[in-house]
Amino acid sequence: MERDAKFKIGEIVKHRFLSFRGVIFDVDPTFNNTEEWWLSIPEDIRPKKDQPFYHLLAENEVTEYVAYVSEQNLLFDETGEPVRHPQVNEIFGTFKNGCYEIQSSKMH
Repeated sequence: MERDAKFKIGEIVKHRFLSFRGVIFDVDPTFNNTEEWWLSIPEDIRPKKDQPFYHLLAENEVTEYVAYVSEQNLLFDETGEPVRHPQVNEIFGTFKNGCYEIQSSKMH
């Protein structure tokens, strides 16, 4: 059963358990990665597959990367700060009110 995604493209979120945050650039209605990837997650925090999964331009204290995270493991980031990920400007335009706007030329 698919359900509506809680978060939207351009919103900044943080991981519920791990110390990273990021901006959403794509959403899968349900899990769409490899079984190997899913099984690599510790069983006590392994998410259910029948929920939205988000692609993030993510960052932690040390580095920037792309993350794939289940809805159950995300929270709204309330800092109001933009992310420093180097690919942000390739996808998004203006940052205001704690959210990025998609550049109209980047929509597909």
